[in-house]
Amino acid sequence: MFDNPYSTAVLAWYEANARDLPWRRPGASPWSVLVSEIMLQQTPVVRVLPAWEAWMARWPTPADLAAEPSGEAVRMWNRLGYPRRALNLHACARTIVERHGGEVPDSHADLLALPGVGSYTAAAVASFAFGQRHAVLDTNVRRVLARARTGVEYPPKTQTRAEVALAESLVPPEPAVAARWAVAVMELGALVCTARSPACADCPIAGQCAWRLAGKPPYDGPPRRGQTYAGTDRQVRGRLLAVLRESAAPVPKAALDVVWDEPIQRERALDALVADGLVDPLEDGTYALPG
Repeated sequence: MFDNPYSTAVLAWYEANARDLPWRRPGASPWSVLVSEIMLQQTPVVRVLPAWEAWMARWPTPADLAAEPSGEAVRMWNRLGYPRRALNLHACARTIVERHGGEVPDSHADLLALPGVGSYTAAAVASFAFGQRHAVLDTNVRRVLARARTGVEYPPKTQTRAEVALAESLVPPEPAVAARWAVAVMELGALVCTARSPACADCPIAGQCAWRLAGKPPYDGPPRRGQTYAGTDRQVRGRLLAVLRESAAPVPKAALDVVWDEPIQRERALDALVADGLVDPLEDGTYALPG
């Protein structure tokens, strides 16, 4: 049974406060929505926006991207991080061309079958691109629901069935309203109900928030450690990829060796890039982005 005491207030707040993002505008293509969702995984909007604009200018349709080598997707990804997402988008484009006539499928099951598309992304694209009714659970939504409904500061580290059931119970019955609700509660988590400094005074559902009404009890779960970057294999991988992206020709091993002083970590990072399909070792001993 549908019981959402927050929908009216959250939808009104979203109407007045939503950011003007190109993938949300009327007429945005399903492909543009899919690209935005893949790029926004673990990456803030401020970094995604220029990358998305450049990507869509170069590859406005799946067929445009599918016609190019996967290495060009990695090159275009630049410094967004987690570059396997670029390979996933390239694989998505080719799958869409081969199996769906070049059009992003509107079926949730077909979306879920695309390379690198998980349950969140499939639900998000089905909702935002096609106006369907789905529970869309990203980090921001999980945090809003944890506070507003269950009275805890943060959701569990791993998504639970109880969270999914709660999210599904709050989805409005009308598909168009449900899609609007999905993006509205996500925006509320991104702009107001943030992880570190929630602006409760600006929240449209503060008076109905179980966490606030309970006095904002502090988080008492396992330590929440932020992701580190400096000195990690991720940083080394990023530096190695930067050399390859900036070169139109294959790169000699010596040009890669200079990016990091510690040889064991550098070789481990390079081997991982090769294993992930992000770098091709060539027979002459040089390295290149995948062809």
